[in-house]
Formats: sequence, structure tokens, C-alpha cells
Amino acid sequence: MNFKPNFKSKEELSAEQPKYELVTKYMVSVGDLVTFSPDQSIQEAIDIIIDKRISGAPVLDSTGKLVGMLSEKDCLKIIVDQAYHNLPIESRKVSDYMTADVKTVPPDSDVVSAANQFLHSPIRRMPVVDNGVLKGQISRRDILRASKNFKATTW
Repeated sequence: MNFKPNFKSKEELSAEQPKYELVTKYMVSVGDLVTFSPDQSIQEAIDIIIDKRISGAPVLDSTGKLVGMLSEKDCLKIIVDQAYHNLPIESRKVSDYMTADVKTVPPDSDVVSAANQFLHSPIRRMPVVDNGVLKGQISRRDILRASKNFKATTW
């Protein structure tokens, strides 16, 4: 007697998986974000971070492409530069302190995969990027807001 197991196709398996909401539903869109340019004065960026009470922001080039992120932690490097290396802050730019290697999320990513990325990294926010162009930003708090819409049937 021959027995041939009946395997499901990738499409059938995918259809059985619970569907979660996309990060784009909860992200802050690019038009509502504070952004910096790489050539902007670091002191100006720090002033904006303090005044707007934000913990960081994306850095965009002149075409709107994401080139880095500037966080409060990045800005703390200035204190060390001034105290230990006697570097004047006036001549320093955002590009001197930003993090260039940025972890991003595609717009078709769901909130569960974004939550998993946050769990496995120390970052607090991730840019939502499509072909290098910033579409918005998702944060840990945005993902927590999404959890309010989870139902027991989706677990």
C-alpha cells in the first residue's frame, strides 16, 4: 500500500495564518514627523529635540531618502566630545552624530513582526521605508496601541 501525504501549498498555509494589521495604520506619517537634514547644525537639532519633547527623529537627504536617525543617545556624544576632546559644537553637523545604519520596516509589515523586532533590539522607533523613501515612523508605543485591537481569535 502506498501512502502519499497530502501536503498543503504555501498559499494554503499562508491563508490559514492569522492576519494582523499593518504598521501603516499606527505609524506617524512623514508629514507629521520632525525630520533633520545631515547638514543641519547639531545644536539646532538638539534644541528641536528638547523643544518638541521627542527622543529622536529621522535624517533625510534633499530627495527625501532616509540617511540616518538622530537620537538623544547620539546627541549625548557631544558632551564627551566637548569634555574630553575640546571640540567646538558650533561647527558640528547632524551627520557627525547620527546613526547611519538604521533598522527599518517596510510598509507591508504587520504589527506582530514589528513588535518582534522591537523585542530583539534596544531601539525605540523604526522608520517605515519604501524603496529608501521615508513613509513614516513606528514606535514601541504605537505597537502597544495596536495591541488594543487584538482579539482572542487572532492569537
